[in-house]
Amino acid sequence: MRLLIVAVGHKMPEWVAAGFAEYVKRMPREARIELVEIKPEKRAGGKTGEQIKEAEKSRILAALPKDCELVALDERGEMPTTLQLAETLKGWLGGGRDVALVIGGADGLHEELRRQANKLLSLSRFTLPHGLARVVLAEQLYRAITVIHNHPYHRE
Repeated sequence: MRLLIVAVGHKMPEWVAAGFAEYVKRMPREARIELVEIKPEKRAGGKTGEQIKEAEKSRILAALPKDCELVALDERGEMPTTLQLAETLKGWLGGGRDVALVIGGADGLHEELRRQANKLLSLSRFTLPHGLARVVLAEQLYRAITVIHNHPYHRE
């Protein structure tokens, strides 16, 4: 099983790449994290937010593996605790399907992607910069796997 973080945006600062890479390398083989970067739509030409989200939606859908579990990161999604995320991750591991966790662009995710998602997940009620969201998501996935394996990284 792969945990794909499908994120609109590229050319992140070095601290984002370093933080993300740290948690990726810590993940066990059975739950490896892979980053799929989606090129953001150019904002030139007076495009509306909806036109931008439509173009990015097409790129996201093209990048998703067939028959994956689709999780859309959305500020209105459920905001699980770490232990609840660990239970969800345990279910994903048992299901054997790839899981695609999608972080939208500056204008957010297209409504159709939100509707297609098997789950809407929120990292925080705050609006986070996309690079920081990548790092937080990777860390929380790592933390959840340590809970599953009874590793002392997470403390209650």
